Amino acid sequence: MRRVVVTGLGMVSPTGNDLKSAWGGALAAKSGVSRISLFDPKDLPCQIAAEVKNFDIGDALDPKEANRASRFVMFAAKAGREAINDATGGAGFGSLGNDERYGVSIGVGLGGLNDIEENTIILRERGHKRISPFFLPYVIPNMAAGVVSRIHALRGPNICTTTACTSGTHAVGEGFLLIRSGMADVMVCGGTESAISPLGIASFTSMKALSTNNDHPEFASRPFDLDRDGFVMGEGAGILVLEEFEHARRRGARIYAEMTGYGMSGDAHHITAPAPEGEGAQRCMRMALSTAGIQPGDVDHINAHGTSTKLNDMFETAAIRHVFGDWAKQISICSTKGVTGHCLGAAGGIEAVFTVMAVAHSLVPPTAGYRTPDPDCDLDYTAGGARERKIRNALSNSFGFGGTNASIAFKTFS
Repeated sequence: MRRVVVTGLGMVSPTGNDLKSAWGGALAAKSGVSRISLFDPKDLPCQIAAEVKNFDIGDALDPKEANRASRFVMFAAKAGREAINDATGGAGFGSLGNDERYGVSIGVGLGGLNDIEENTIILRERGHKRISPFFLPYVIPNMAAGVVSRIHALRGPNICTTTACTSGTHAVGEGFLLIRSGMADVMVCGGTESAISPLGIASFTSMKALSTNNDHPEFASRPFDLDRDGFVMGEGAGILVLEEFEHARRRGARIYAEMTGYGMSGDAHHITAPAPEGEGAQRCMRMALSTAGIQPGDVDHINAHGTSTKLNDMFETAAIRHVFGDWAKQISICSTKGVTGHCLGAAGGIEAVFTVMAVAHSLVPPTAGYRTPDPDCDLDYTAGGARERKIRNALSNSFGFGGTNASIAFKTFS
């Protein structure tokens, strides 16, 4: 069995536009939620979001291309460059040759929703001649993977998973399988999203899914808390470089952790609501444990999907209790959505990065916003602050509309 290790990490998030600042924000429970600034939300019931702030594309894309690229593509380009530089010391994989063995797998939930909105208005008010020829290429979801592949000359497998809020986790899992199967030696994987727009906020508001705690946005995203009233939309990108172990060893790469497992399932239950008792999530986590070759008692940490919605948090808790039994109370669980909000298709990538950092540094981030225990959510959600803990194995969970589920497993590298 080919082993898969993590050799590079990159991040653009509501709490920082690089790995160091984003991880520091997560450890400090620094909320990235504030009043929406990307547009005027005054007519909407929900007026808050976890936006990426002070974003500078830097040298990830040339200025001409950056001016026409969708925001989610720019996030992926920036986080992808950081991850690749992290993995290679800034040299890039082009210096190693064999570029047909290096690929990209980046998940996106919605793509360029804000650009679609804006161009719909342009078409209606100014006519078809005012639509840019670059509009369509840069709003399709797979353009994030396409751009990262092109600018870094990665000519191996190139895919985009679009599975709602599970997109990023599926993308990492598929990259893992491609390396294990022998189809690639390196995969640049993760998720990216930018859907904070009038239509995006209005759509989730109409479903009564969003928090309306507009007066105290820093406390609006509170996973597993009794007083949670909905999720907060976020944006960003989280990218990992996955690499076949021998390939990494030969070039003397620094290894953060080993990726060992991947599970996925379908609820076959409802278009938006999770299956009762998290039945699909249970099967998904069990598959991840099985492919990793570990037992429930081997897991020390779970980065939960933990959206801050009533049903998700309750049923994910139930799923963890079913899968892990008595050991569930010994697991250090957190939801980093307390600081990032729910970044939709990017969530799985961002949370995979946080999970790897937790394993690498023996440090579990807290669940920001968690204050009042909910009797239906009775596990250890790492309240109060970051916690030092040796982590043998960790899971990162993602669940999405359509009843799609994914879990990925990492362990301390040895």
